[in-house]
Amino acid sequence: MATGTLLTWVAPVSAAPTLSDVRAQVTKLQIEASAAAEAGQQAQVELGKLTRSLNSVQQQDSQQASSMASLKKSLGQIARQQYQNNGLSESMSLLFSTDPSLYLQTAGSLSMVTARKALQLSRYTTAEQRLRATSLTLNDKVALVAAAKKKFAAQEALAQTKLSQAEALLAKLTKDQRDALAKLQASQDSADQQASLALAAQGLKISGRSGIAIRYALKQLGSRYRFGAAGLVYWDCSGLTMQAFAAAGVSLPHSAAAQAGYGKYVPLNKIQPGDLVFFGRPISHVGIYYGNGRMLDAPHSGARVRIESFSNYFGGERFVAARRL
Repeated sequence: MATGTLLTWVAPVSAAPTLSDVRAQVTKLQIEASAAAEAGQQAQVELGKLTRSLNSVQQQDSQQASSMASLKKSLGQIARQQYQNNGLSESMSLLFSTDPSLYLQTAGSLSMVTARKALQLSRYTTAEQRLRATSLTLNDKVALVAAAKKKFAAQEALAQTKLSQAEALLAKLTKDQRDALAKLQASQDSADQQASLALAAQGLKISGRSGIAIRYALKQLGSRYRFGAAGLVYWDCSGLTMQAFAAAGVSLPHSAAAQAGYGKYVPLNKIQPGDLVFFGRPISHVGIYYGNGRMLDAPHSGARVRIESFSNYFGGERFVAARRL
């Protein structure tokens, strides 16, 4: 009788994540959430431009429609005058046909059409063509505005999803673990603040527009990050750079990607304090280069405005450009 040994496979037990592991995961999700929110800011900037353009086209459409009505009224008066004189002739029937251009094609052969009538009809036809073109443009603008609104909503939803995932990770911890993690974060915030304040004196030596922007941003050290915020209590990355350079007389949009189109390109080996530095493809973060391998920025959700190391990467996103305003 054969005998055998029954072997039971036991799955290896994975070690529980440490607080440092959880903190790293939460920070990663917060950075991703902030990147999504910044994409939302770009969508909002696009929406603002499209809305202004739409309003302009709508106004143009209204003015052209009014002009059409006025010209039509004028033509009607001509028709009534002609009818009273000789009855509505072939020329006037053509005038009020569904294809006014037909009248223009034949007007030259109709001796009874005066120069004034031809001019009025020419204006009417031109106005009609412009109104038709504007109406098509208007429809396009409406569609683009709707798409921009949809993109903005999607990015906002993605940002909130990332934060919810971070909160779900924290919810798995015990109260003692969450307290310990909060103390760890508070300790890191304090260390970042002290280091930033120690470096802040350097900014006072920077002159010109860049110096003004940097000194403004330095006053915000320790302020918390919040999606879409532009001071004076909360900031996001592009909100901070926007307001800092506004203090120096430079108008920037509230979007890192949009800000990357301002100023002039600066190669990495020529970068100077006050240059804007951008990360990610598509661009998802912006800071102000501070000198000596550091930048001044509002990093991400859960963090505070600080001076931190500048390198080829920020939270996994690669450095892509520097711009001088």
